[in-house]
Amino acid sequence: MIFERRLLTESRGAGLVSKLWRVPWLFVLLLGGIAAIGYVALWTAGSGNPDAYAQKHALRFGFCLVIMLSIAFIDIRIILRFAWVGYAFALGLLVLVLFHGNVGKGAQRWLDIGPVQLQPSELMKIMLALALAAWFHRASWERMGNPLFLIPPALMVLVPVGLILKQPNLGTALITAMIGAAVFWAAGMRWWKFALVAGAAAIAAPIAYDHLRDYQRARITTFLDPESDPLGAGYNIIQSKIALGSGGMWGKGFLQGTQGHLNFLPEKQTDFIFTLIAEEFGFIGAIATLFMLLSVIVFCYIVAFRSRHQFGRLLAIGLGTNFFLYVFVNVAMVTGAIPVGGVPLPLISHGGSAMLTVMIGFGLLLSAYVHRDAELGPMRE
Repeated sequence: MIFERRLLTESRGAGLVSKLWRVPWLFVLLLGGIAAIGYVALWTAGSGNPDAYAQKHALRFGFCLVIMLSIAFIDIRIILRFAWVGYAFALGLLVLVLFHGNVGKGAQRWLDIGPVQLQPSELMKIMLALALAAWFHRASWERMGNPLFLIPPALMVLVPVGLILKQPNLGTALITAMIGAAVFWAAGMRWWKFALVAGAAAIAAPIAYDHLRDYQRARITTFLDPESDPLGAGYNIIQSKIALGSGGMWGKGFLQGTQGHLNFLPEKQTDFIFTLIAEEFGFIGAIATLFMLLSVIVFCYIVAFRSRHQFGRLLAIGLGTNFFLYVFVNVAMVTGAIPVGGVPLPLISHGGSAMLTVMIGFGLLLSAYVHRDAELGPMRE
């Protein structure tokens, strides 16, 4: 008996060592580098005072890094088994926030959980990708052609999107829907069904516009003509463009940005932090930041291609799409390419909810990579 226990212990130890070797530590280092850029940017956002934002950012990243690596070592089969639990938990939080959430900037989006203020919609994006991957992971091509098979996952997308719209949070609702669409597409949903959905959305767009709140309509009007209200709704994007242009090729230097330090640039620690980076470190600094963020997205799709099971592929695509949309929406927003919305730059902007949920997602991604050769069962007929 003692000998058998020793063998079991040694086997577990060998399994842990094997997993340590399989972890892509360069990717972990890449995440640390992006967080370091955030630390420097938040230092300057605090006007040279690291205690304002930067120190909290570093502590959050360290805490989330431990969570990410802990999830990475969990067997992917266990994650698959409890995917529905995670989705149900996130859905419950979305319902709870409608009744007991904190109101900020006209929206009821946050829950106080002990010392942490959590935005359930951010967690739902991760759990939705996880649950959809679990639903589709053994679905055959023939099964994907059955409309009845697609009704439950469609409801899994529509219900949280509806709850997020109730907060209201139009930007996050659209991102959540696009994550769902990406997983549906990767799972093999026929293109003509996407065309039907796109056509229905185009028809419904004018009706949806009539039901938008005043501040949401103002964002669209400002996007089309920011100079129409330069001191009101158009102020943010005008100041952002001034800061982006004033940085030039090499930037004004650390702590030398005038738009940020003279408080012309709004929300410089959250939504407009990329503008702050461009002003102080120039075009070169902005491109370097984008290159590192792009490298994360590329790695997500590498995990998808290298996974031998459908669950890992779909999960990686869903999580990669989530990260891509974070980056695309934030950068497009501050450059005036799309209407302004409250979407942070992941691992760089100040805020705990986005960092926690993104790092949970990366933990799931690393688990899919570490266990990419796991056997998850035969194809569902």
